[in-house]
Amino acid sequence: MTARTITGLARPRGRFPHVKVSGDLVFVSGTSSRRPDNTFAGVEVDELGTTNLDIRAQTQAVIENVAAILAEVGCTLADVTQVTTFLVNMNDFGGYNEVYASFFDENGPARTTVAVHQLPHPHLLIEIQAIARLPEENR
Repeated sequence: MTARTITGLARPRGRFPHVKVSGDLVFVSGTSSRRPDNTFAGVEVDELGTTNLDIRAQTQAVIENVAAILAEVGCTLADVTQVTTFLVNMNDFGGYNEVYASFFDENGPARTTVAVHQLPHPHLLIEIQAIARLPEENR
């Protein structure tokens, strides 16, 4: 088994790797829209401190972060077999689902979406974990 923290991505906020490979299985830890500089995609704060959170922009960034993690171990989103998504508010399901559908179709990974009370930062609306299978040529 190998565990990796990926250079160039936001560092995990705890003692865990971005990804762990065990045999031909790849486990991607819960991933958010957090950037390497600790800002978040899909978050705008105006001069008065009013915060606007965008589920579509956050979902796009999360899936792109997952793709970047997978690329480091020789996988793509096409290798994902299961996705678990955590949403702070199920009212965001429509926007999340719309963006998700731009990456995956009915032949994509099995998926579960659950509502959670909160995520590790108040600006986060979504977190995704994934399981993938290494392609034959990368085993």
